[in-house]
Order: sequence, then structure tokens, then C-alpha cells
Amino acid sequence: MNSTETTDQMQHAATAVVPALSRYWETVGRAVRAMHEHRSLPGDFTPGAELPPLDGPVRRYLEASEAAVARLPDYRETRMRLLDLRRNPGTRTTKTFGSLLMVARAVAYIRRTGEPVTLLTPSSGNKATALRDAVLRAHRAGLADRDQLRIVSVVPERSRAKLWDSPLSSDPELRRRNPVVTYPGPDPAGVKELARAYYDEYADLLRTRYGSALWYTLDIANYQAADTVRALMEAELMPPPPARGRVHAHAVSSAFGLLGHHYGTSLTGGGEERMPPRYFLVQHLSTPDMVLDLLHGDASRERMPRFTLETSTGLYHQSSDPHFPRTTHHPEEVIDPTFYTRAPMTSRVMTPLIKANGGGGVVVSLHECLARYPQIREMLRPAGVELPHDPRTVREWSLVMVFTGVMEAVDRGLLTEPEVLVHGSGSYAETDFSPIPAQRLQRAADTAELHPVVSRAMGPAASHRGRRS
Repeated sequence: MNSTETTDQMQHAATAVVPALSRYWETVGRAVRAMHEHRSLPGDFTPGAELPPLDGPVRRYLEASEAAVARLPDYRETRMRLLDLRRNPGTRTTKTFGSLLMVARAVAYIRRTGEPVTLLTPSSGNKATALRDAVLRAHRAGLADRDQLRIVSVVPERSRAKLWDSPLSSDPELRRRNPVVTYPGPDPAGVKELARAYYDEYADLLRTRYGSALWYTLDIANYQAADTVRALMEAELMPPPPARGRVHAHAVSSAFGLLGHHYGTSLTGGGEERMPPRYFLVQHLSTPDMVLDLLHGDASRERMPRFTLETSTGLYHQSSDPHFPRTTHHPEEVIDPTFYTRAPMTSRVMTPLIKANGGGGVVVSLHECLARYPQIREMLRPAGVELPHDPRTVREWSLVMVFTGVMEAVDRGLLTEPEVLVHGSGSYAETDFSPIPAQRLQRAADTAELHPVVSRAMGPAASHRGRRS
């Protein structure tokens, strides 16, 4: 879709494609400033809210933020649309948007102060891949060099197969400067505690020793501003919601993306006349915490329905709660390790929003996803999204999960609005990437083991290390 086409033309196109961050750069910049003023970790280092000017190199850097709105075939009587946020071939997930914006802020800080920045990110996998992709893009665009901008990623051991290889891991010197560290603890969410503890213990020491700031990136404010583009695209590229409402469906762990969309609706104009968005959450059985909170006011697994093993099929069944799968391979199965957050603080905001404005939530099983997979594959083809014919090769299940949840919810009468906008937050298969080889990964169970890895990353180049004490 080229820039000369009008908003009316785009609204009526089967698929409208835009370079999202560069298209809405000024509005996103206002959101960054507002989010920075109300960030949840005010005592931590941040590079500030300034963004670099939208010149040629920055535009090239932001090309990875391409996104699209596409019309899909109806499902029963429900009109289906896709907000495709997974078009960056270097990540295939929506984490691209927040990552590009964070690295752009780091670039502006480096230019302003001359001080290098090292990002420290805990991640279940996709966020680490996206931030590493953004750092590499910044290097290639000439926005910052390898001595000025680096990243340390801490991920659970079980997410190793989701880590995308790139020059940051294949080149020995870039690998030292941008290490990926796996955490072997039993709770994958322990990567957050490890990275947080490390930052608190060592950030000041590292800055004094190496003259480089360490930025702990896990703050919702760092993502909400980028995710405002979802609402900006909806306002520009789609007709107004129908009278009975539009539901925004999303496979979520913490629902940062939907909170960004909600904030973005305040930036699009229309004020009180605009119908507030309705949100529909899709989760899996390993971490159904946001749906549990929505239904019961807390995330206790005691609130889950009881599944019974049917020995003749080897499957577990329940029929007492339509918000949970009727059939599953196991009541605690993990469809995708990306969804690992328990009792997220974001429920304090999402639950009231849904109760006030409408929406809902559902939990899906792998058994349901596989049963729906051929149907979902055909539904997505008009949008130019090609799922692999063999679901065993899928490595990111977000897109399949959310469509499974929407279809199950429609069938069960849990979702009755006339239109659903599916937020396509991620989908990739084993043919889309090569995992980082095991020998290129570091390992750390605590801050003492993590410290030498970070010190090597922030230290001087190999040829200069012998000159410093």
C-alpha cells in the first residue's frame, strides 16, 4: 500500500499494509514521553524519552515495523479481520515494535551523551530475539556501533529452541558483546528475578568500571508506547466499529499489547463518542491466570475445572466450565513456552476494563489447536499468511491459539459480538529460522554466574583487554 492512497481507499482494501512506526512516529513519540513520565520503575536507568529524527537511516531501520489489516472469511455469523503484527522476517512476532522503539531511544541517548548502553532483558524467547534483531538493525543502519550498543538476554532453558541465530551469535566478538544466557531453574519466570537481582546488585558498579549504562528493559512503559500503533492503524485503516461492538482478541501472557492498544485509543481522536474497545483474552492451561482473574477475581488454580482422564482415549475431559477446554492431552500442558507469566500485575487493569466495556476470555488446549489447524490455515490464506502444512513444525503458536480461542468462544456462545479483530502477535515455523547452537549460549543460575558474562560483554574489545587492570 503506497503513501498516496487515501484513508478511505485503505479502509475498503482487502489488505492494507503500512510501515507502522515510521507512519505514526510523531504520535508514538508523544506516547513515549507520556509513558516515561509514569514508568513503573522510576529509580532505574532509562535512556529517556527522546527519539532520533526520522531521517533516511532511521526510516530504513524502522522498515521492520511493517504491519497490515486484512479482511478474512467470516466464521459463522462473525466478521473476522486480522491485525498482522508478525511481518518482520527477522522475528515474526509483535515484539518487533517495542524492541525497535526501545533501541531507537537508546540510540538517541548515545548520540546525546556519548555514553554506551547495554540492554539487559529477561525473556521467554521472543522478546530476546526481537531486541537482538533491533540492535543488529541499528548497527547495520549506522545508528550505533558495536561498542556503543549491546544486549544481554536471559531466557529459560526450555526456550532454547525458540532463540533465533544471527550475526550477534555467529560472529565471535559480537557474541561476546551480546550474549544469550540460559537459566536452568525450575520456574521459567525466574529469569525475571535473576535479571532484576543482577541489575540491582551490579548496575552501578558496571557503569563506574566500564563507563556504560545498563538498562533493565522489563517495564510495561517500554512496550505500551509502541503498541499504540495498533489503535492508530485501526482508526485509519478500518471502518468504525459496528453498533454491537468490535472485539479485540489476543493470545496473551501479560496482555501488554492490549494495554498499549487501549492507551492508543486516547490518541486517535473521537473522545467520548468512540465506543470503548472490548478485549478477549486467549491463554493456555499452563498459565491461565488472566482468564482465572477475569472469571473469579484471583488466579488460583483451585478455580480451574476438574479434568477427568478417559482411559479409552487417553485424553482428559471436563464439561463444567465453557471457558476451559473440553478436551486436553494434560490439564497443565504447555502449548508454547512464550506464555509463562503467572499472576501478572496487568490483570489489575485488564480485568476492570473487560468488566466495564465487554469482552471475555477463554483457555485453549493443544488438542483443540490441532483440531482447528487446517481450518485456521485456510482462513489465513486470503491475508497472505501461510501456516506450514505440518503443525509439528510450528515453533510459535500465538496465531493458532488466538484463532482457536475465538472459534471455540463463538461456538460456545462466549463471544457474540458481530466483529472480531484478531491481533496476530506471532507465528513462525522451523523453516523460518535457525536456532542458536547450544555451544554459543552461556548459562547462569544466579547473579554470581551471570556477572562474568555481563562483564565480558561490557568490557573493552579483545585487542584492548590486556591494557586495562
